[in-house]
Amino acid sequence: MEKKSYKKPLILGVLFFLPVFFVLIMSISKENYNTLDIVKENVRELPATNELQIQLKDHLTVLAFFGKKPMEKATEASNLKELIYDKFKGFKKFQIVVLVTEEAKAEAQQLYKEIALYEDLRFWHFVYLKESEINNLFNSLKTNTVLDANLATSNVFIVDTDLSQRGRLDDRTDNEIASNKLVYGLSSYNCIEVDQLKNKMGADDLRVLFTEYREKRKGNFDSSQRRANEINNNEQEN
Repeated sequence: MEKKSYKKPLILGVLFFLPVFFVLIMSISKENYNTLDIVKENVRELPATNELQIQLKDHLTVLAFFGKKPMEKATEASNLKELIYDKFKGFKKFQIVVLVTEEAKAEAQQLYKEIALYEDLRFWHFVYLKESEINNLFNSLKTNTVLDANLATSNVFIVDTDLSQRGRLDDRTDNEIASNKLVYGLSSYNCIEVDQLKNKMGADDLRVLFTEYREKRKGNFDSSQRRANEINNNEQEN
């Protein structure tokens, strides 16, 4: 009798947890094969004449624009360093590229020292460009923001190894989807909005992108068709 009394709860427990376990496994498997949406192709490459010879091609880049007065973006730089750089600096091909004008070199170096604090910032690059070069690169991105009078913005962008800009074609919440709110995307991330930078960019989007590249190296999927579909869907929305 005692054995039977234990047997029934055990069977019920297995029947209850088995579906939950199956759904968990499926969700993990699905997540591994997600890709981060392509919101724009053919992002302009950095001029080959830049002092450090930094390039976007073949790197996973977080691209920032601090323009003529980089010290005015100290808060954005600090948030970007603590919430994004520190988390992903160990990943292969990852880099943060901050564009400033050639005249702002001394100020950029001052900002670099402030955020470094004896830490390893070898994957963080200030790139000094002409004003026209900064404008040309910014105009090759998909964004609802503009550069201010100092050629700067608080928003940063994700550019993949193929010079495609990554983001979200649909950034609606579950509640917004349920209420049929019009689709809106996310093509850049505001460094002042800590929640957006930490959770959307860091916890979700960059993590998904690195998972995508890891799976590609393993040969587990071909995203070429997905990439084409994303661009087509994006063009139809516009």
